[in-house]
Amino acid sequence: MDAPDRQLYERARERHRDLTKPAGSLGRLEDLGCWIASCQGIVPPRQFTRPRIVVFAGDHGIARDGVSAYPPEVTAQMVTNLVSGGAAVNVLAATVGAGVRVVDMAVDADTAPDVAAHKIRRSSGRIDREDALTHDEAVRAVAVGRELADREVDEGADLLVAGDMGIGNTTPATVLIATLTSTEPVAAIGRGTGIDDEGWMRKVTAIRDAMRRARPHARDPLALLRTAGGADFAAMAGFLAQAAVRRTPVLLDGVVVTAAAMVAEEFAPGARRWWVAGHRSVEPAHTIALRHLRLEPLVDLDMRLGEGSGAVAALPLLRGAVAVLADMATFREAGVSTREDPSDATAD
Repeated sequence: MDAPDRQLYERARERHRDLTKPAGSLGRLEDLGCWIASCQGIVPPRQFTRPRIVVFAGDHGIARDGVSAYPPEVTAQMVTNLVSGGAAVNVLAATVGAGVRVVDMAVDADTAPDVAAHKIRRSSGRIDREDALTHDEAVRAVAVGRELADREVDEGADLLVAGDMGIGNTTPATVLIATLTSTEPVAAIGRGTGIDDEGWMRKVTAIRDAMRRARPHARDPLALLRTAGGADFAAMAGFLAQAAVRRTPVLLDGVVVTAAAMVAEEFAPGARRWWVAGHRSVEPAHTIALRHLRLEPLVDLDMRLGEGSGAVAALPLLRGAVAVLADMATFREAGVSTREDPSDATAD
């Protein structure tokens, strides 16, 4: 997997040293600007003109076992809400000029024809006792994700965000993360949508049993998705891997998307260099996943919604990083003396 251009990263770093501020004084904003320049292949970088969010929706059989505070029927209802523009990610996306596409991968209900165009099945299997998908379904779902990444880039997307929608999806997410990092279930399990103690105990049992089935496949990403993921996870993994192939930066969301990202990194080693973590979820497994991918989140706002909302909340920081590197005056342009050479302010 090709990495972002290191030489352009260093050239962007040199430009930062010429801007009217002490070197390094904008901290990670400077690093982000350099990273974006290296992804885009130009210094200074271009401002994002078509950021795109693709929300992958799917139900999970494990949700029928009481691992979520909400019933599985909410997935289809929220898909309708997303399509009509009433969800949190729609509202946040509108404030930063990002478009939203909703894709039904495995919702256990009928959805609008355009949303269901790539649907693999109705609900993924109950992963504590059966596979989430067949081998063929897993292959098809990964291919859908790759196809959607290609479509978005071909249509002009210059920044991609994957979002998720599915009641119970933090359970397979935790299974994937804990399996790939050899973490004990109790250290990785959070409250998801806000489950009580009894619900948490049911979730622990379900994840423990699912991990027992998943461990033999830890080194085979497709088999792992088939066994313990779902059509939405497989599509997100394909999407994130293909974004890197297409040299397009990605802003990662929370625990569900980052679980898929871990599998995508197994598919395409080095893909993570094209991603930045938008936020840190309150789900314990998310911190484990971020550490595994060696990604430091941009914001930590105690968010745990999904949909891509945490990533979109961090998007203004990326825009700011681009603006600083592209639009700030240099010392010479502003007639400001540098610490090294006060005469610069009057030089021709």
